[in-house]
Amino acid sequence: MKLPSRSKSYMIPEYSVTGDLLSYLTCNLQYRYQNKGTLPPSKPVQRWFGEFIHGVIEEAYIQWNENNTQFPWDWKKDIRPIEDLIDLRLQVRGLYSHDEDLFFSIHNQPDEEWTIDDLNEHDHKKLASARAEKAINIWGKDLFPLIDSSEHLIKGIRKMPNYDENHSRSNYYGINGVVDVITSLKINKTVEQSNLDNFDNKILQYLKKDKEFQKKLAEFDDEDEYEIIIDYKGMKRPPVEVNNSKVENSWETHKQQILTYSWLRSQQESSKPIIAGIIFYLNELVPSKEDLVLIKEELNTGLTDVGYEYDKDIDLINNWQEDEKAPELSNGFKQDRSIRIINVNEDARNEALLKFDSVVADIEESMIKEMKGSKIQDAWKGDSDERTCSACDFKTFCKNNTVNTKNFKIP
Repeated sequence: MKLPSRSKSYMIPEYSVTGDLLSYLTCNLQYRYQNKGTLPPSKPVQRWFGEFIHGVIEEAYIQWNENNTQFPWDWKKDIRPIEDLIDLRLQVRGLYSHDEDLFFSIHNQPDEEWTIDDLNEHDHKKLASARAEKAINIWGKDLFPLIDSSEHLIKGIRKMPNYDENHSRSNYYGINGVVDVITSLKINKTVEQSNLDNFDNKILQYLKKDKEFQKKLAEFDDEDEYEIIIDYKGMKRPPVEVNNSKVENSWETHKQQILTYSWLRSQQESSKPIIAGIIFYLNELVPSKEDLVLIKEELNTGLTDVGYEYDKDIDLINNWQEDEKAPELSNGFKQDRSIRIINVNEDARNEALLKFDSVVADIEESMIKEMKGSKIQDAWKGDSDERTCSACDFKTFCKNNTVNTKNFKIP
């Protein structure tokens, strides 16, 4: 009797909106080494800050929800204990800031024991702490009362692009993401809420001023409910255009991220119509010198969409030199630059999903090439901008590196 052969194991590849889409678009080859291999970055400062600021805001919301702590919050009494809690959680996972100008950790001082009481105003002004304090005190008062759900996992299934029974790994792929905040609001044509928490809410006022958002509201009946997706970014507001084809267009990929999240959320039974997304670019609240250099350049070349009406701030930025102390910019300038509204419609959402399909198709093609024997650097394209290459751990042996390094070969 002939036994039947065992069928091949079936696997549906899973892709993350941020971990795969955004990482792959930064650099295909770096994505392969870091996300598909076992080579994490040696000093993942950007990842540390991203997870730090997300963790601080999430924990601050939990504590506000439990204790109703009134705003503004005191940095040393209310915010720094949260920073230390998140810092410890990240260190347990092997993530460190690696930069005392960014953050001073009381948990990483081997020679002596530190407590919060030992910290001073200089520690408060370090970038990560300063941004955490501003994020909570500038946006927390208006953001926290709107939150229905935070750190919300959403998943979906899509057909595998370019599926070939004899070539593809699967006929479907999974897609997932974690939404920082989902907020549910009632429709009314003035975007004015009836409860005291939401009265005179800055976020709702920004929505009220957005003409495309108001046009979308007009399609609904009064008292209908809708959802808004909110995402935090530990970076400055990106330029609306990029002139270098090797530089990732973050402005566009962030829009795709929100639109893809809106589709994933719409697949869940509990969802309501999603009519907009909001991104908070938190570095804008306390820009670094590197951020200021880019903001100055983008304002002077028309590559940013916000800030031109603030003549005094523009003068301060244009007269500022890199070796000087950062200028004191107005709260209005910083707030306007830190918030971005992305309106959701079916056509834009479908276009974003097709772009995600395209990225998945490219990743799958590279993986199949490698599985069939191609060398990693032949199967994956290493072609990014100079800034990305300079910070990359793999530049010494990448044949497409745009930064001059000493010749180095892997033994």
